[in-house]
Amino acid sequence: GVPPATDLVLGATAGCLACFLTNPLEVVKTRLQLQGELQAPGTYPRPYRGVLRAVGAVCRADGLWGLQKGLAAGLLYQGLMNGFRFYCYSHAEDAGWTRYPGGTVAAGAVAGAVGAFVGSPAYLVKTHLQAQTVSAMAVGYQHKHENIASAFRTIYRQHGVVGLWRGVTGAIPRVTVGSAVQLATFASAKDWVCERQWFRKGSWAAVLAGGMVSSVAVAVAMTPFDTISTRLYNQPVDADGTGKLYRGFLDCILQISNKEGLLGLYKGIGAVYLRLGPHTVLSLFFWDKLRDL
Repeated sequence: GVPPATDLVLGATAGCLACFLTNPLEVVKTRLQLQGELQAPGTYPRPYRGVLRAVGAVCRADGLWGLQKGLAAGLLYQGLMNGFRFYCYSHAEDAGWTRYPGGTVAAGAVAGAVGAFVGSPAYLVKTHLQAQTVSAMAVGYQHKHENIASAFRTIYRQHGVVGLWRGVTGAIPRVTVGSAVQLATFASAKDWVCERQWFRKGSWAAVLAGGMVSSVAVAVAMTPFDTISTRLYNQPVDADGTGKLYRGFLDCILQISNKEGLLGLYKGIGAVYLRLGPHTVLSLFFWDKLRDL
């Protein structure tokens, strides 16, 4: 009963509210995924060891507020990505596509791809800002932006509009897979925990538990794409905008697999999982409540 244009605003608002609470885990995830880039396991220093130790390492290096690095860019990304994702999904519902077998998954995948493309420049800047830290704790390439505004200006001045969408080839598969798996498993996981009478049906605890169970599948399916996306966004580039480390999506997969092993694609999976459950629940909860209002 909510028009797609309204869903755009409500989806953006819900994504931003969830982002504010889960951004610290996004910072930790980014650092873990860039740690030991293209180096064999055991051959590099590890300033970030696991989620909890990484949280402490970020605080020691950047202060408590360091856990909210890239927050403005993250809010912009979540607003754009989720706004357009829910907008497209709402259109699919109105058109009746979600009533067909597999329609929910297909609609979620397409909506996620559109949202990823629109929000890609914000995700690019977010990754750059979250990776930045003092030299002793630095992992990955350090772009040294002063803030979100200077980051957009620098990228645009050096590489034009096209440069703002660098790395989008990794972002679209990431959000497409994540959105499809999330929408396909969240409702069934929520029903599953209620059937076992762990929580009362319709309760906040049941929704949270369903989100955490669903997030197992989402984290396993999405983490390799998430790692690839982080690497493509953060890599240094030549004057013409060509990546110095990876030529593209497939080259990134091959290089990580060959030099870091297949487990290199799953770096940061703990932070991905711990972020996905609460973020899924919070964004869907805020979206649902805002729609009721």
